[in-house]
Amino acid sequence: MKALGWWLMLVGSLRLASVWFGFFDIWALRRAVFSQTTMSEIHGRTFGVWTLLTCTMCFLCALNLDNKPLYLATFLSFIYALGHFLTEYLIYHTMAIGNLATVGVFAGTSIVWMLVQWNSHEPQTPLKKD
Repeated sequence: MKALGWWLMLVGSLRLASVWFGFFDIWALRRAVFSQTTMSEIHGRTFGVWTLLTCTMCFLCALNLDNKPLYLATFLSFIYALGHFLTEYLIYHTMAIGNLATVGVFAGTSIVWMLVQWNSHEPQTPLKKD
């Protein structure tokens, strides 16, 4: 597996912790992410399901880096997540800067790395003999 694949596996694994918090420990999720607001259990579960989907995309993409539609969808999931958290911090003021920084490091690194590696994961095709 290529380095980007291992990175996506790491990010997906870390996202599993957020899934756990969303479903079973809403107060830990609030402390770790949305520390400037109150959260209900339904908010936590919704966040957990959304994060589980993005976690699954990370794992699938890590194992299929040459699948362009999956690669693009995973890449866009990082863009959407970073946009979501930026609006939560800048507009809605539900996050502390430290929480945004943590999210920003993982999402930002993933976005840049996936963008740099965009065309380097082409499937190998055998050469035709004429």
